[in-house]
Amino acid sequence: MHKDSPSPSLSSGIGATEAAPVEVAAPAGLPDGVRCLRGCDSHGAHYLLAVPEPWSGVLVMHAHGGPPLGEPQATRADEDVQRWAVMLRQGHAWAGSVFRESGFAVLSAVQDTERVRRIFTQHVAPPRRTVLHGQSWGAMVAAKAAELFPQSWDGLLLSSGAVGGLLAYDFRLDLRAIYQYLCNNHPRPDEPAYPLSIGLPRKDPLTKAQLAARVNEALGVRLPAAQRSAVQARRLRTLVDVLKLTEHGVADQLRWATFTLRDVVEKHGGSPIGNENVRYIGSDDDDALNAGVPRYRADPVARARFSAESDYVGRFPMPVLTVHGIHDPTCFVEVHDTLRCRMRDAGCGDHLVQTFVDSDQHSYLGDAIYPPLIEALLDWIDNGARPTPQGIAQRSRALQPSPAPVHDFVPDFVPRALATRIHPR
Repeated sequence: MHKDSPSPSLSSGIGATEAAPVEVAAPAGLPDGVRCLRGCDSHGAHYLLAVPEPWSGVLVMHAHGGPPLGEPQATRADEDVQRWAVMLRQGHAWAGSVFRESGFAVLSAVQDTERVRRIFTQHVAPPRRTVLHGQSWGAMVAAKAAELFPQSWDGLLLSSGAVGGLLAYDFRLDLRAIYQYLCNNHPRPDEPAYPLSIGLPRKDPLTKAQLAARVNEALGVRLPAAQRSAVQARRLRTLVDVLKLTEHGVADQLRWATFTLRDVVEKHGGSPIGNENVRYIGSDDDDALNAGVPRYRADPVARARFSAESDYVGRFPMPVLTVHGIHDPTCFVEVHDTLRCRMRDAGCGDHLVQTFVDSDQHSYLGDAIYPPLIEALLDWIDNGARPTPQGIAQRSRALQPSPAPVHDFVPDFVPRALATRIHPR
């Protein structure tokens, strides 16, 4: 077996003959003349293909963010292609799988992505170039796909990517532990206790709306700052100062640290995250904080499974171009120092160019951001012209009408180490 070939178990079923997709009406908002095809692959994953006329011969294979919980819906692909219609306007084809497994299932998402790439090649046409685009959590999928199926991709584009490794998920327990120390309502004192490192017990009836109400009750996050009580303001300030969050990011992060963490624990047979030796700093009384927060030890077997499922080495033989909002409250920009270090240590540092945008957006950075990135990546692939952040910034400005854009590239920005943002284990 070739050293870069995936294991037989991972490749299982991917080479099977797939039924042809069916041509359908294009979702609203796509450019005129786009041909759309829809199907469900042999493993039950819905997918959508979109081909503009004329077509550049480039396929952008999209790995979507999340991970979404609940039953996968075919309409997820419609939402994704509408959001990324800028790719079609550039003349590039787009393909996206609605991953067949809900929740945190990276390896099956990798298989689904590779399967749809092959469906496109078989039933539409072999692309001249294939770019794998990983968005948010989808960047984790793309990183695994790039290492497990390196022959499939000519280049990677990672936007707002969750590429920080396990430390980025350890942070979720830090938030749960400090929030409970300060607020004591998740769970409440009269509710059954459970280890916060599991997120939420399987049969706990708490809903997302109920959790949001508790967070607002404790922190006043839905209130103007002037209307928060002194207690609410102090608690919120402590979370922001210790965990380096934004105020409006706390509620979302707590939701993921509850429901997504529960999914992670259920899929991996235990909690892969712990905080037993973490020293928290930044509060008004760090000694009291560290004495009072609940402590948990990671399950080593679950952590090993979680790492095998989701982590990456950084051995990417193809060009990798990234973009991330500097003020992203969902996925901290410091994760890109982790990516840089891993690719450098894997001997692939020259295959990486990182760009950053003066933005606090996560899901989409704006139509003006992506065209110069795709242009630069394809020029790198075709002609060996490794781009620079400065060149991409200049091209972005040249493509935009006056006045100056709301969000712009910051070519000299360099992210700090993730350990400066998340307390190391």
